[in-house]
Amino acid sequence: MTAATASTKDTRLSIGVCLGFSVGTVGVSIMLNTVTSFYPAFMSTVLGQSPEIAGYLLMISKLADAVIDVAVGSMSDNARTRWGRRKPFLMAGALLSAVSFLMLFAPPVLGQGALMAWMIAALLIYSTAYSLFNVPYMALPSELTDGFHERTRLISFRTVFVSIGQVLALAGTAALVQSGGAGRGGYATMGLVMALIIGGAMTATALSIPVRHAPEGMRRATSHMPNMAQLRAIVRNRPFMMLLGAKVFQFLSFASVASTMLLFMLNVVGIGYDGQIVLAMTQNLVTALAMPLWVWTGKRIGKRRTYLIGVVLFCAAALSWLVADQSISTVGIVARGIVSGLGSGALILMSISMLGDTQAYDRFLTGEAREGLLSSAIAVVEKVSFALGVAVLGVFLRWLNYVPTTGGQIIEQPASAILALKLGFAVIPAVMFAINGLFLWCYDLDEDKMEAARVRALGA
Repeated sequence: MTAATASTKDTRLSIGVCLGFSVGTVGVSIMLNTVTSFYPAFMSTVLGQSPEIAGYLLMISKLADAVIDVAVGSMSDNARTRWGRRKPFLMAGALLSAVSFLMLFAPPVLGQGALMAWMIAALLIYSTAYSLFNVPYMALPSELTDGFHERTRLISFRTVFVSIGQVLALAGTAALVQSGGAGRGGYATMGLVMALIIGGAMTATALSIPVRHAPEGMRRATSHMPNMAQLRAIVRNRPFMMLLGAKVFQFLSFASVASTMLLFMLNVVGIGYDGQIVLAMTQNLVTALAMPLWVWTGKRIGKRRTYLIGVVLFCAAALSWLVADQSISTVGIVARGIVSGLGSGALILMSISMLGDTQAYDRFLTGEAREGLLSSAIAVVEKVSFALGVAVLGVFLRWLNYVPTTGGQIIEQPASAILALKLGFAVIPAVMFAINGLFLWCYDLDEDKMEAARVRALGA
């Protein structure tokens, strides 16, 4: 390990770097949350397709793109350009993300077969674009600082922008769709506006982050794809493997929530787009305002314990929806938003900060700068988990007789479909996060263990 690399340990990042890095997550949040939350509803209430078909389409695109995640991660680790390792991928991802998002929500009027072909192409471009930006993006926290708590500070800025992105993804999109009559016109307007925001936010990050080349003295892979020795080394990184296992169930939970949220709001509690706007605004405002609390808590009791507090809060908020019905008040929506916002803030902040920690720890253990490869492993887990989650939920809804409609029409669903939405929005997410918490309970990378690895690396 070089002295230059070691010197980043205590360097405080400037506000400009923190903001420049963080703004790109607005685009990532809109890409992930809007497609997961609105695409099944768009297909089943506007285009007249079964939620099962939407689930299968999302599953195919994400599974097909899992290989691209690994390729992007490895290629960005080994890239040698005047703009550094990550910038070219970030720029390409920004452009394709905007294009694919518009394709998804503003398709031309087509027959059944042509529509399916269009959607498959759009989803494949979407998934590829998401990988091109998000995989190198998630490698940046480990590169920008080696400070154990400074990394949490950096991610706290990002989490605030996550909240902004989620407000746009869940509330802003709902307002745009509703203003357009909840039909094709509303979704097309939403697609155009959000595509411009996605492209702008991602491009801003690509242009503003410092140029980063591979650290001097680090070994570089001889291939753009990982070999078995590298994969075995990843497996030996126990904290990363515990985090990876936890991420499987985190993403399964998020997939279940996101793919049933709007349908739950429309069909179970009857609060529709307006209720989703109130819930999303409350959740994300609380998440942003809670950042100083969770940064302080992470320093005080550790990142792992702070994360587990978030798990308890998230599960409590999820299960509370089981007792909600169409008599729910605004106060009830806001109360649930506060609890889930607090829990989500701890989960998002600590999980990304811990990912950066495990990437830095891997660098100290192996002497290789392969943050992109580790980010791609997380991305593969994310996509496969989301793919399985939305596909299973789609089959689940069809099996329990959910009735699709067209033109934004909402009808009275059978009791079995209401049960499916309750399980998908409340019970399944809580169970998945309970298992997620078991993995995090075994996560043991703290500041002392990180420092011991750093000392060994410097002395090697």
